[in-house]
Amino acid sequence: MEDVLSACTVTMNIPVAWGEMDAMGHVNNIIYFRYFETVRIEYFNRLDMMGYQRESGIGPILASTECRFKMPLQYPDTIIVGAKILSMEEDRFVMGYEVFSTKHKRIAADGEGVVVTYDYKNNKKVNIPDALRAKILELEKMGE
Repeated sequence: MEDVLSACTVTMNIPVAWGEMDAMGHVNNIIYFRYFETVRIEYFNRLDMMGYQRESGIGPILASTECRFKMPLQYPDTIIVGAKILSMEEDRFVMGYEVFSTKHKRIAADGEGVVVTYDYKNNKKVNIPDALRAKILELEKMGE
């Protein structure tokens, strides 16, 4: 566990809820994307990205996301969800995710999301502002 999740910049514990399971008796596939969203928003909170968006009108927008399922999750369990930036381009970054089952001591899923920097006032994508890029690089450095 430590090897995989230690590479993640932001991690958080999330209890698996009974209501997240489907008729097949395991956590429904759509819930994994909610786990990704939860850790992504925590990552953004550490950057004060929403504060930056309120001031500048520029913020994140999810362009695409994917998940690779490794094993089914079931209630009861507690998962550790991690995120880190895998790469950055001029106007976007790729965030990687890991979902670790503490009950089974193994990765249950991993995935990626492409996040584009978007100007919500002018409805168009823009390059990542230097101040925001610096915050991301600093947070990633702290996670090493």
